[in-house]
Amino acid sequence: MRTLITGGAGFIGSHLADQLVAAGHSVLIVDSLHSGRLENLKHIINLPQVQFVHADITDSRSIAACFEQVDWVFHLAGLADIVPSIEQPSTYYETNVSGTFNVLQCARDAGVKRFVYAASSSSYGIPDIYPTPESSPIAPQYPYALTKHMGEELVLHWAQVYRLPALSLRLFNVYGPRSRTTGAYGAVFGVFLAQKLNGQPFTVVGDGTQTRDFTHVTDVARAFVAAAESDTSGIAMNVGSGHHYSINLLVELLGGPVDYIPKRPGEPDCTFGDTRLIRETLGWQPQVPFEQGVADMLSKISQWSDAPLWDPASISKATASWFTHLDRA
Repeated sequence: MRTLITGGAGFIGSHLADQLVAAGHSVLIVDSLHSGRLENLKHIINLPQVQFVHADITDSRSIAACFEQVDWVFHLAGLADIVPSIEQPSTYYETNVSGTFNVLQCARDAGVKRFVYAASSSSYGIPDIYPTPESSPIAPQYPYALTKHMGEELVLHWAQVYRLPALSLRLFNVYGPRSRTTGAYGAVFGVFLAQKLNGQPFTVVGDGTQTRDFTHVTDVARAFVAAAESDTSGIAMNVGSGHHYSINLLVELLGGPVDYIPKRPGEPDCTFGDTRLIRETLGWQPQVPFEQGVADMLSKISQWSDAPLWDPASISKATASWFTHLDRA
């Protein structure tokens, strides 16, 4: 197949590109390099079946030609992180909503055979049910989650109205090599690995008993491929590990001292996706045990040498607007 990945120079997109290349598909990567890095593609970028286009999904004219004769589109481009979305909601809307509209229109005009969207489990907000099924209420707590869900609504609506063969994958807490090392305070692995590399304590939010559905990036990439290979359309499916793990377990596996910092508003005590739908529909299931995945990241810890080093004071400053706007106590 001729495949296109928006955001293909990013964390998940680059692993998806690896799997598509290994399966014999050609891969066209479209990325603005806002958060993606060419470094993530250095091992495949010069292959004859791989092409890179530097373009932004917010500019439909710059990406339209990329969709010609494409079979599968994987839409992973978007802005992440909570605090910047609170401070810059218009930018997040433009990229995650208007950008998704542009990608959908280009895909529809080109007559692509499959469209797979990277949605976010953050759209569930603070769920009442664990493991959380796809039927749970949508209750985003901050603009990032809202805009990712709005993008999903567009995708599913295009599947309904225009018969675009599309699926949405609601990703839980994805981790693994090449996870983002720069930018705003965010993903726990990037924070912790930089702290360990510099001999600093891990900044654990709350008491560390909160759990997360940590899902390895290679398992997530396989879910995207399985979605493209299927005939199912017009639904959203959770992509999770089938388990959930405490932050205390994570720091135990990483090994090191701990600094506890205040619990943050709008964050659930648990994320844990019900994955029965994707297992039964696509025959997909995760393969990488959490302990193995953490050990793999520790073996590659030098990747985080350029990551920001966070401590309680800098985290407090960076998340001030988080507390200001989301604390409803």
